[in-house]
Amino acid sequence: MSPSTTSLLVLAATIVLFIWNRLPVGVVAVLTALALYVTGLVDANTALSGFGDPVVVFIASLFIVSEALDSTGVTTWAGQRLIAVVGDAPTRVLVAVLGLCAVLTAVITLNGSVAALLPMVLVLALKIGAPPSRMLMPMAFAGSAGSLLALTGSPVNVIVSEAAQDAGAGAFGFFAYAVIGVPLVIGTILLGVLLGPRVLPVRQSSSAPRDLSRHAGQLAEHYELHDGFYRLRVRPGSTLEGTATAHLDLAAYPGLTFIGLQSGGGHTFSDEHVVEAGDVLVVTGDPAQVSRLIVEEVLVVEMKPITTADGELVTRDVGVSEVVVPPRSPLVGEIAFPGQQRSSELVILGIRRLGHDVGPRPVELAAGDSLLLHGTWPSIDELVHDRDVLMVDSPDLVRRQAVPLGRRSGFAIAVLIAMVVLLAFAIVPPAIAGLAAATAMVLLRVVTVNQAYRAVSWQTVVLIGGLIPLSTAIQTSGAADVVAGGLVDVVGAGRPYLLLVALFALTAVLGQVVSNTATVLIVVPIAVAAAQETGVSVLPVLMLIAVAGAGALLTPIATPANMMVMGPGGYRFSDYWRLGLPVMLLWLVVAVVVIPVVWPFTG
Repeated sequence: MSPSTTSLLVLAATIVLFIWNRLPVGVVAVLTALALYVTGLVDANTALSGFGDPVVVFIASLFIVSEALDSTGVTTWAGQRLIAVVGDAPTRVLVAVLGLCAVLTAVITLNGSVAALLPMVLVLALKIGAPPSRMLMPMAFAGSAGSLLALTGSPVNVIVSEAAQDAGAGAFGFFAYAVIGVPLVIGTILLGVLLGPRVLPVRQSSSAPRDLSRHAGQLAEHYELHDGFYRLRVRPGSTLEGTATAHLDLAAYPGLTFIGLQSGGGHTFSDEHVVEAGDVLVVTGDPAQVSRLIVEEVLVVEMKPITTADGELVTRDVGVSEVVVPPRSPLVGEIAFPGQQRSSELVILGIRRLGHDVGPRPVELAAGDSLLLHGTWPSIDELVHDRDVLMVDSPDLVRRQAVPLGRRSGFAIAVLIAMVVLLAFAIVPPAIAGLAAATAMVLLRVVTVNQAYRAVSWQTVVLIGGLIPLSTAIQTSGAADVVAGGLVDVVGAGRPYLLLVALFALTAVLGQVVSNTATVLIVVPIAVAAAQETGVSVLPVLMLIAVAGAGALLTPIATPANMMVMGPGGYRFSDYWRLGLPVMLLWLVVAVVVIPVVWPFTG
């Protein structure tokens, strides 16, 4: 069996496994690389070379940059500012959402932009009275078009640019994709606005992410944070020194209620404890009486009441978290009260039991009690790994939605701009620019090391790393020439426009059932061989592949973004082609008309 036939059989098996969808795509990619080695199509170094390819490094670094922008609230801020400008007219809101998703995709990739905007769009749909199903699919499609605005918009762009470089035609510039991307974005938005309401269903969301943008206000109402409490530290010389806790009497201060007493380090005392300098008195009541108490009893304010009114409940530096005491927790049986300091940076704001606030008094914690904790974000993040409590909402999700332009967002924006400059002017190779940006995000503490590791989609990294050797084998074994020759025989020599249409159809069909990244890796060597056989420049052919690769619009499994909006939009499998097919046909027409003008067939 010839090497070309063997490589085509491996390719066919790979596609079948992708369509079968019983194995993880990363496993399929690794099996493909192993099959290439076992069949002798590539040596061991080539079979493993994909995992160290600069393309893989660049794509992995983009995930970290995307995480930095999202986690610091930059994407949330952008969405809120845009909506504040356009108002609440349904058509204007839809245009703004589609445009924002397209622009964000160019910077943080399609999956990142859709994930960041999804909760906001669901809330917007509710506010303007529009069905989410009329907004979410057009948003995902606009994001796909937006991936063609810049090199960073999609792994597909990076793969195509590297292929152009390897073919000797030179890599595509950072904004070169925008020449075709801008008209595609405009056309997709127009179809989403004009055609979407006619072809998309009106259905209720079956699984929508929670809107946490008003999380602080909702918790304040739930825990009745109206008056709050004061933490007052006893100063040396206070008349309260030497008084047993059980004998503390605030009757001289009408309207004040004593809640509890703690040491300066957060230890809670029994009624027999004798007050000492440095102890903290927790009280609630009339602010005027609190002022009297402070002056007359020689106290100092350590913590004032916190409500949503003063804007201190959730900020860049501090936040809140609702936790539940699980059965068999060491906390069961402990005494707790609002205002109690639980650690050096966490304070209890409220306690609820059986659906009711316990009020300003000490209680013995029981399984099922819920506590509202306030403190610095790092201290709240540590609760995620605390087995003594169960967190109700992820602090990371709360921070992303409720704190636009959070801590170190300025650093994140600055690093992004620096990376774009490096890429736009080709000062350094893309992999170096991306790696430098990702490293800067960690060194500037925009993201933690663990956060950076979690941000990388290792499935995508393994997928690309495992399939790069297949792309190489298809080219070196002669299989690309065989398929390209068959393609040229079908469309005929001297018909470059028909070649573009045929390649678009091939890429688009594969891209509906196989990852668009995997599809492009498979089709690129075939497209290059076809271009060389017909004497056509590889640049228009490869740009056409980038457009077709982004056009995975006919099924929910075509891209993760399509799948993300399926549940919240209430879509069915058959809904996607109704809008996706007209959008893809528009893309084909625009690509065939515009690309040859910018990148001539002969050059």
